[in-house]
Amino acid sequence: MSDELLTAARDVRENAHAPYSGFRVGAAIRTASGIHIGCNVENAAFPEGVCAEGGAISAMVAAGETEILEVLVYAEADTPVAPCGGCRQKLAEFAGPDIVIHLAGTSGITTSMTVAELLPGAFGAHQMDRD
Repeated sequence: MSDELLTAARDVRENAHAPYSGFRVGAAIRTASGIHIGCNVENAAFPEGVCAEGGAISAMVAAGETEILEVLVYAEADTPVAPCGGCRQKLAEFAGPDIVIHLAGTSGITTSMTVAELLPGAFGAHQMDRD
């Protein structure tokens, strides 16, 4: 299953718009209906760009999906590139704590962790319940 995500994230990374950092990232999210992809899109008014994970989540929601089953983030770097803090929170919004996030690069998947490992103590809607 992760091979499809790896291919999708690696391929969409090529479409990233990263003229300032030169650091291109691709993300692929699996849902019940299929795979949704996103790449980072920088803009001159840094940091107003979009991360790959955020782009993939937007594509997922636009397709009518709201439940993440698996995620893969692809970047060509010497070490695994984990989602930024904002993207960790975005992922936690749509994925349960046991959902696996894979980090990959030219060597393939190098690290896999759960949402709970990626964002321990995540803030969620349940904390806003007003009884």
